[in-house]
Amino acid sequence: MRSYVASQLSIRPHVASISITIFASSVSERPRILSVNVGMPREITWRGETVMSGICKEPVDSPVMLRTMNLDGDAQADLTVHGGLAKAVYAYPAEHYGVWRAELPGMDLPWGMFGENFTTEGLSEETVHAGDRFRIGEAEVIVTQPRLPCFKLAMKFRRNDIIRRFLESGRTGFYMAVLRGGMVAPGDSVELLGADPHSVSIADLVRLRLPGEKDPDVLSRARKIAALPESWKKEEN
Repeated sequence: MRSYVASQLSIRPHVASISITIFASSVSERPRILSVNVGMPREITWRGETVMSGICKEPVDSPVMLRTMNLDGDAQADLTVHGGLAKAVYAYPAEHYGVWRAELPGMDLPWGMFGENFTTEGLSEETVHAGDRFRIGEAEVIVTQPRLPCFKLAMKFRRNDIIRRFLESGRTGFYMAVLRGGMVAPGDSVELLGADPHSVSIADLVRLRLPGEKDPDVLSRARKIAALPESWKKEEN
């Protein structure tokens, strides 16, 4: 049975301390949405196995309604591990694409390749915190947690090592819950409405899921974040 728990993905111990490169020259003064991507569940076949997945997203050019559970025209196949209130929308920094293209030469990596709904500019796992609130277009959202990769990412990329590489790199992106629905569109600015006072970044949370000694201060602060799901507040992840 495949596990969705990152600590069971054979992560190498020496990467317990991750760092994420931030390319200052590519970060705009105000964060924004470069691409809005949606897709309905479809069959993916790889190595003789076929599954239904909503990981395949395509960019849209016009405004889309963001609702409590997802964007119009978007859905998830397995709601036991994807979607829901705390994972209504998934954001992934565009800055990571250049790094992935260098690491995976020859592979086509269009916006939405990682299954993200929002391809963002000017945000990173080091600077975004669980509990931060943002306005995007007409909508208001709150950051909830990092994205942990599952086997469907490997099927999408057609390579088993992408799961380990994705998590070890720290380039995970992050999920958001919807506080107020509204229309969103490519080019919308991402306005910070309120920073969570506990200052636990998405990168901090990823480090809690990697092998090695956990930072007790980070874990203590994480447990106080109302928007963070309970599964992230346990001593052993």
